[in-house]
Amino acid sequence: MTHAAQPMTRWVQVFLEAQAAELDAATNTQLAYARDLQGFADWLGAKSLHFENTTRDHIECYLIDCEAEGLAKSTRARRLSAIKQLYRFAFDEGWREDNPAIQIKGPGRDQRLPKTLDITEVDRLLDAARTTPKEALRNSCLMELLYATGMRVTELVSLPVSAARGDPRMLLVRGKGGKERLVPLSPPARIALAAYLEARDAAEETSRRDGKPPSKFLFPSRGKSGHLTRHRFFGLIKEFAVAGGVSPDKVTPHTLRHAFATHLLAGGADLRSIQTMLGHADVATTEIYTHVLDARLKALVLDHHPLAKPTKT
Repeated sequence: MTHAAQPMTRWVQVFLEAQAAELDAATNTQLAYARDLQGFADWLGAKSLHFENTTRDHIECYLIDCEAEGLAKSTRARRLSAIKQLYRFAFDEGWREDNPAIQIKGPGRDQRLPKTLDITEVDRLLDAARTTPKEALRNSCLMELLYATGMRVTELVSLPVSAARGDPRMLLVRGKGGKERLVPLSPPARIALAAYLEARDAAEETSRRDGKPPSKFLFPSRGKSGHLTRHRFFGLIKEFAVAGGVSPDKVTPHTLRHAFATHLLAGGADLRSIQTMLGHADVATTEIYTHVLDARLKALVLDHHPLAKPTKT
């Protein structure tokens, strides 16, 4: 059975699992998403509809019904946000060929900018990964690749080892919906990758002599998936944050992706190039980082410009 043909409860379950792993969605946020999407699913079910065949008109009718029920503006905005994120996820995963919610405007609320990290904080995380008591070469490779490429955590942990052979300058990444893209590797990432590969191959040769089959993944694991899980990596990155003196609340795999994009933009990279490296289908998604940069520059001016400081009387 394809994902598109799965019950709506299964769609919500897989979506919430991805949110928890990639975005560090808090438990309360997860519960709110679950409630909101279940409410939408119930509304669709009563009309013999399913997430896979919903149209923009259906979603707008649902929102009108929510308003007619007297739901607060903030509640309706939250429900639409959950629906939008579900359909963006479904589109990226290839469950749907379109996103019926993408152009729907909600009742309005302030735009939330993605959390990011400054360069000093990233350096602390990279240093912490290099000096972990166990698996330091692997951990350093994971973090260097993540920051150098802006990959999604799922793309990173499931990389095939074949993609890393031959001291590559570029990595071929298979993203959401099976779409492939090339991302460049920085010199530090290439060094970390080469060092880790040498240790990985030596360990695998020992395993082969013991009769164990080789792994096709760059970051193998004995678990069911055969590779390091995104949940385990999420735990690792929190450990690096604590060791590096960075607030764990600020650090998730996705904030490293945001940092990659924001730092590239600050360094003069153009939006189209960043869009390609991030694997965004629409440049409008990438444009959010211009707002992040504007907000950081505004804060910088307010904090350091002499005319921005109140005068003493």
